[in-house]
Amino acid sequence: MNTTQIWKEFSEELRGFITSRVNNHDIAEDILQDVFVKIHRKASDLSDSNKLISWIYQITRNTIIDYYRKKKLTLNMSFIPEELEETDAGLNPQFIKCLIPFIDRLPNIYREALNKTIYGDLSQKECAEELGITYTAFKSRVQRARQKLKSLFTQCCNIQSDKYGNIVSSTVDNCSC
Repeated sequence: MNTTQIWKEFSEELRGFITSRVNNHDIAEDILQDVFVKIHRKASDLSDSNKLISWIYQITRNTIIDYYRKKKLTLNMSFIPEELEETDAGLNPQFIKCLIPFIDRLPNIYREALNKTIYGDLSQKECAEELGITYTAFKSRVQRARQKLKSLFTQCCNIQSDKYGNIVSSTVDNCSC
């Protein structure tokens, strides 16, 4: 079955499936489009056509999970987008001004890992495939990038956080960020 046939047969069903899990029509449409892009890219990977439905739903579930992971990362401040406004995520302006230069100071492989997965729309697995490295190696690269970013930031700025890791306050300590 080609991707056009898959679209005709499953798009409405998947739209309902996705909408019931994200509860937002626009986001569901975006996720549905992402699902079909992935189906189109990976159609040649399906070796057993008897498993088509489970394969499609697995892609759909994973895409929904990716959406929530990115949303959670945004809310938990595990990454900071390049263009932050002072009102984003309740951050104080000093923190925002201080963090962006540190992202720029990361070595290229770590900055690229964050930009492609966190800022971009690739999963870690897709990025690993694109770079020709193992998924485990790429996950480690992202983790090291986050650790390096935290280290650069905490060397310069003193942050106070609550027991959940939410930043309560920050002060600049002898640096020019």
